Amino acid sequence: MPHLHVEYTDNLRELDVDRLLLRLNHALVASGQFADELDIKSRAVALASYRVGIAPNERAFAHAKLAILSGRSPEVKQQLSTSLLEVLKEAVPGTPGLSLQLCVEVLDIERDSYSKFYLPG
Repeated sequence: MPHLHVEYTDNLRELDVDRLLLRLNHALVASGQFADELDIKSRAVALASYRVGIAPNERAFAHAKLAILSGRSPEVKQQLSTSLLEVLKEAVPGTPGLSLQLCVEVLDIERDSYSKFYLPG
């Protein structure tokens, strides 16, 4: 915990996914909300099948979904969302003629049902 899932359309050909994930992880560390950087797990998936609206022109999106243990205030969740969106704005390159939407959502993981095991290497 936390778990960060990024989905992005595969027409974002200039996106450096490894750099994006590293920058997102840095933003989460900088938030001070997580005890150990080792706890932050992020992943990204390129979507080959998607549709944005109904217009025939080409469109794209990147959507970050952050799942964190429950109990944080709405203000903290908004700060996390805002900081991740800033990273997306800086790291996801625009392409002329390609409409782009960037979004972030923060979800709660119920503490009572979350389990974790760590096996050091």
